[in-house]
Amino acid sequence: MFVGDSLSRNQWQSLTCMIHSSVPNAKYNVTRQDDVSTFAFTDYGVKIMLDRNVFLVDVVKEDIGRVLKLDSILGGKLWKDLDMLIFNTWHWWNRRGPTQPWDYIEVGKKLYKDMDRMAAFEMALKTWGGWVDSNVDPSKSTVFFQGISPSHYNGTLWGEPKAKSCVGQKEPLLGSTYPGGLPPAVGVLKSVLKNITKPVTKDGHPSIYGLSGRTGTDCIHWCLAGVPDTWNEILYNLIL
Repeated sequence: MFVGDSLSRNQWQSLTCMIHSSVPNAKYNVTRQDDVSTFAFTDYGVKIMLDRNVFLVDVVKEDIGRVLKLDSILGGKLWKDLDMLIFNTWHWWNRRGPTQPWDYIEVGKKLYKDMDRMAAFEMALKTWGGWVDSNVDPSKSTVFFQGISPSHYNGTLWGEPKAKSCVGQKEPLLGSTYPGGLPPAVGVLKSVLKNITKPVTKDGHPSIYGLSGRTGTDCIHWCLAGVPDTWNEILYNLIL
């Protein structure tokens, strides 16, 4: 099961397509119930699932509105006893305005209208880490964290200050390091992962050809076939 946001969906779509292409005549079905999508290869008894859970921690509808609870992870009941869990979060943490899917943040019994997003992200990851330590049996389940995906809207980060997005970018950077450095959230993730006692193992963009077309250039998600397939190839070899 992939658990996370639309970047998790990107990886789930990639993996299901790759497996289907290797057994194109196998029977399969695709179902969705609430936020869980399942691609089942019925001939093989294999299910590849996606739980769209953008924060990992809970967002609960209450009388005052939607509350993002940084220390609650009741959604984790869906993740128990699965062979493999691949988590991801960060893409939605900086959303503001109409695309922000919560109205208040709750920590303990205190409510906040807003707070430093990186601090909130770290609190949520620690809650998730606690869930992993308390609920995962490493002899039965393997846990991965997909990582923090970069976005490419600011050309100064890759040495092209005139570029305001990924539009027209057709060649990968040379060398082994990205001039703009790693997203700050990577540091937060690494600090949380090193304190989890259970083992957790740790991609071009659609641009104007994404779902929104030229009205909403997508420099965050990844084209299929493309980078997600490479990531899934690495995942496949780690599994073996």
